Amino acid sequence: VRTRMKNLENGKVQEVAFKSGEALTFEDVSYKKLQFIFKDTSGYTFMDVVSYEQHAIDESIIGDDAKYLKEGLDVSGIMHNDRPIAIQLPQKVQYEVTQAPPAVKGDTASGNVTKKVTLDNGLEAQVPIFIKQGDHIVINTETGSYAERVSR
Repeated sequence: VRTRMKNLENGKVQEVAFKSGEALTFEDVSYKKLQFIFKDTSGYTFMDVVSYEQHAIDESIIGDDAKYLKEGLDVSGIMHNDRPIAIQLPQKVQYEVTQAPPAVKGDTASGNVTKKVTLDNGLEAQVPIFIKQGDHIVINTETGSYAERVSR
């Protein structure tokens, strides 16, 4: 039997072949609700929202998901032996627009109906031209694209 397996320690996926009747041992993993607190030289620090225990997670584990993190964001922590080995971001995250160029008359005539804005965590995103500074928007963390404007 051929299968693909993910290494819990380094996250690498590899293909493995097993003989019929070969015994396997499975590791227990659990999910915990963690909240992002801050980033420093030791990595990213998350807090368990139930026990208030803090976990430092290395930058190599967070990877590209780091650009979506902001203070207070709740994520799912994948735990192995009470140690976080990965995180899962929510599919959609709400941000505040901190910098947005003004829409200029004629922008739609050129077919350019989006503009680049900066969000409260430093992330830059392409959004429709009607978005302005101070608006709250939702970004899809799977695609990195604008999803919707939040009405307040």
